[in-house]
Amino acid sequence: MIGEALRLALFAAAIGYLFGSIPFGLILARIGGAGDLRSVGSGNIGATNVLRTGRKGLAAATLLLDMGKGAAAVLLARALWPGSESAAAAGALIGHCYPVWLRFRGGKGVATLLGVSVALAWPIGLAAALVWLVVFYATRISSLGGMSAALASPIAALALGDLAYAQVLAPLALLVLWLHRENIMRLRAGAEPRVGRAR
Repeated sequence: MIGEALRLALFAAAIGYLFGSIPFGLILARIGGAGDLRSVGSGNIGATNVLRTGRKGLAAATLLLDMGKGAAAVLLARALWPGSESAAAAGALIGHCYPVWLRFRGGKGVATLLGVSVALAWPIGLAAALVWLVVFYATRISSLGGMSAALASPIAALALGDLAYAQVLAPLALLVLWLHRENIMRLRAGAEPRVGRAR
């Protein structure tokens, strides 16, 4: 029984990784004529770096697609192997952050984490999204909004009594924070850029 559960979890994680590793930001930037996203700004493949190309529409599409691939991975795993959603969620975020196709240099995972949170339990995702919006609009600092949302996911899961989801979302949130370590250093130095404002 344990062996079967582990096998299904591995399948779910693999599917999650494949979904998560689709580099929508990179693809959309190339299709939209914005060039290789890895040579722009931070070199990140996420929506914030797409925004640095000046293409707001592409950035919005990247945000939605990065959320969507995380949600799709979880929902597919739930449909195929009920109970394997957490493994798919972890796989999707790892795939986004460390895609094998891009030599393991991916995004920072905020949108994908939000997508898996919504798919795991929509109240968790809603809480994280609200935190993201409130912090971002209050500060105009994208990284601060994203990190706050990441931390809000496991906290919301605990508040709602979803211990199993909190246990998977907590390490994923820590991964997002780790990938934002340079942003954290700039925040401490007061040098983190604000969206739509001068530094």
